[in-house]
Amino acid sequence: MTATAVGAPAERREGREKVTGTARYAAERPLPGRLFARPVPAAVARGRVTGIDVSGALALPGVVTVLTHENAPRLAEPDDPTLAVLQGPHVPHRGWFVALVVADSQEAARAGAAAVRVSYAEEPHDVTLSATHPAAYVPEEANAGYPAVREHGDPEGAFADAAVRVDVGYRVPPLHNHPMEPHASTAHWDGERLTVHTSSQGTTVVRAVLAGLFGLEEEQVSVVAEHVGGGFGSKGTPRPDVVLAVVATRHTGRPVTVALPRRVLPSVVGHRAPTLHRLRLGADADGRLRSLVHEVTTHTSRVKEFVEQAATPARVMYAVPHSRTLHRVVPLDVPSPSWMRAPGEAPGMYALESAVDELAVALGMDPLELRIRNEPETEPDSGRPFSSRHLVECLREGARRFGWARRDPRPRSGSEGPLLTGTGVAAATYPVQVAPSTAAARALPDGTFLVETNATDIGTGARTVLAQIAADALGVPLERVRIRVGSSDLPSASLAGGSSGTASWGWPVHEACVRLAERLTGFPGPVPEQGLVEHADTAGRADAESPYARHAFGAHFAEVAVDTVTGEVRVRRLLGVYAAGRILNARTARSQFVGGMTMGLGMALTEGSTMDAAFGDFTESDLASYHVPAHADVPDIEAHWVEEDDPHLNPLGGKGIGEIGIVGTAAAIGNAVHHATGVRLRELPLTPDRVLTALLEPGH
Repeated sequence: MTATAVGAPAERREGREKVTGTARYAAERPLPGRLFARPVPAAVARGRVTGIDVSGALALPGVVTVLTHENAPRLAEPDDPTLAVLQGPHVPHRGWFVALVVADSQEAARAGAAAVRVSYAEEPHDVTLSATHPAAYVPEEANAGYPAVREHGDPEGAFADAAVRVDVGYRVPPLHNHPMEPHASTAHWDGERLTVHTSSQGTTVVRAVLAGLFGLEEEQVSVVAEHVGGGFGSKGTPRPDVVLAVVATRHTGRPVTVALPRRVLPSVVGHRAPTLHRLRLGADADGRLRSLVHEVTTHTSRVKEFVEQAATPARVMYAVPHSRTLHRVVPLDVPSPSWMRAPGEAPGMYALESAVDELAVALGMDPLELRIRNEPETEPDSGRPFSSRHLVECLREGARRFGWARRDPRPRSGSEGPLLTGTGVAAATYPVQVAPSTAAARALPDGTFLVETNATDIGTGARTVLAQIAADALGVPLERVRIRVGSSDLPSASLAGGSSGTASWGWPVHEACVRLAERLTGFPGPVPEQGLVEHADTAGRADAESPYARHAFGAHFAEVAVDTVTGEVRVRRLLGVYAAGRILNARTARSQFVGGMTMGLGMALTEGSTMDAAFGDFTESDLASYHVPAHADVPDIEAHWVEEDDPHLNPLGGKGIGEIGIVGTAAAIGNAVHHATGVRLRELPLTPDRVLTALLEPGH
C-alpha cells in the first residue's frame, strides 16, 4: 500500500474528548475517600522556620492534618534539591513550601492553609541581577551540557579592526510558563503499590524519581499522564506537587490531590531566568562578519544551578572567523529557574537577531541580505557539516510571501495618521534532539493494531502523529491503528521536551510496526487470540554521536503599527517559514508553529516579570498581572515550510517543531518597531510606557 497517512492533516484523536469535557486531567480523579491538599508558601525571602502553629487550621471543619518539616515522612536525598519538600526548616527563597494542609475538600484545604501561622528567623537576601554583580562566575557548563565558553580566533582584535562595529546590550526579563492546566497530581496506595496521576511531560522520569525518594522499586510505581494541559518545559521533570501528593497519601492512607494555585507557580515550578546580553559585531564594509562576541549574564538560585544557555545560538548562525560566546551566572535568593519553551534559543536569538539588524542599519544594507551574505557552509562552532540547512530558502520564500521587496528601508517611512508602521525580519534556529525510546506493536485478531509507547501528549497531537507513522509502516488505513501513551507501565520513552518527542517516539514505533508487518507477511494463519507483538528499542542509535550538525531553521517576518499617542504596539502580520525536516502532520505542525509564534509575540509585547528587591518575589504572579496574548492580539498569523529531505536524523526525517516558532518572533517584532519609529528599544517587553517614553525623547 502506498504510504498516505504521514504528512496528511489528520484530526487530533483526542480532540472531541477535550472540547466536550470528557478528557480527564490529573486533578480530576474522583477516587473513594479522596482528600485535597494545599501548600503553605514561605513568607520571607530567606531564613529559617522557627515555629509553626497549626491549631487554627486543625480547628476548621474538614481539615484532616497539617504536614510540616516536623512530622512529614522522610525522603531520600533527591538529585533535584527543589523536591526536598517539608524536610527541614531552611527557607531558600520566598514561596518555598513550609507546610501542607490536607482536608476533605479544596475549600477546606484553602481555608486551612490560610489559618496556618508560621514564624521565621529572617536573613538578609539578594535577588537583584546585574552584569557587574560581584558574585558572578563562569560555570563549567550551561543548561543541556553546553560549554559555558567557546572562543575561535582573535575576536577582540578582529572587532577593533572591523570597518563597521556594533556594541549593544539587551535585557530579557524573567518569563513564566503558565500552562492552562496548573501543576497537579493525585496519588494513592494499593498495598505496597503506588499509583500517581500527574500533569507531567514525561512519566518515566517521574516514576524513577518517586521510587528513589520513597525507597521503592520502580515496578511498585505507576505514573499516568493521560492528558496534559500544557507545560512549555515547566512539567519536564517532577515538581513539588507530585512529591507532596505522595507524602500526603503515605501519611493519611487515603488518595490525595495536590493542585497548585496559579499564584505559586512562579516560585516552585521554574521560570525563564532573566538574561543580560552584550553583543559586539564587527564587519567589513561589504557586510562580511569578522568578529562576533555574545556575552550573557543570568541568575540561578542557591538551591541548584541552572544556567540559561542563551549565547549558544551565536555558535550556529553565521560564518564568522573570530568569535567568543560566554555565560556568567549569579547565585541569588530566587526561585530555581528551569526550562521554558526554547530555553537559551528564545532570549539568545532575540539579542543576536536584534544586533544583526542594528549592524544592517549601520552598514546601510538590507537586513535580509546581510543574513544571507553571512550564511556558513559548515557549523561555525564545531566545523561539522549540517545534516541540512535551508535557512536561505526560508528567508527568500518568506520575503516573497511577505512582500519584502516593497519595503522602504528608511525608518519612519510609513505612517497612517498617529500610527507609524514598519516591518522586520529575523532568523531562527533550534537544535535537533533525539533520545532513546521503546515501543511495542501488536496485531489483533479483529484486524486492528495496538501500538504502545510511553510518549506524552501535552497538547501537540502526539497520539495522532504516532498513529500516522504506525499506519504507514503497517500499510493499513489510519482507523485500524490504536495508540496508547501516557503511562509508565507502557514501554519506556523519553519525555516531551526539547522538540524531541515525535523524533524520539516515532523511531521505535516505526521500527516495531515495520517488523510486525514483515512478520505478518509470512504468517501462516489467522492472528492468534493473544495477538502478535513486536518490540523496538533505539538505545545506542538515537543517542549515538552524529558526524553532522543537526538543526531546524526558520525565518520570521513582522509588520507592526505603533501608536505615537499611546505608545501601543499592534502586530498586524506575522509570517514564519520553516525548514524542519519532513512534516508528519500538516494540521498539527501548523498549530505548533502558530502557537510558538504567538508565544513569541507575548515575549515581545506583553510578557515580563519583575523581581521585587525588597520583598524577594515576582510581582507578576498570576494572569491578571502577567499578560499573555489573546486572540485579538494576533489578527493575521501564517506559518509555512519548505520541503526538506534530511536522511541524517531518524527513519522519518522529522525535526522538532514545537519551539522553533518562538525563537525569532520577538526579534522580528522588535526590528519592525525600530523600522516604524527609528527608535531602538533593547529591553523586553515593548510595553506602551517604554515605547512612549522613547518616542518622547528629544530627536524623536
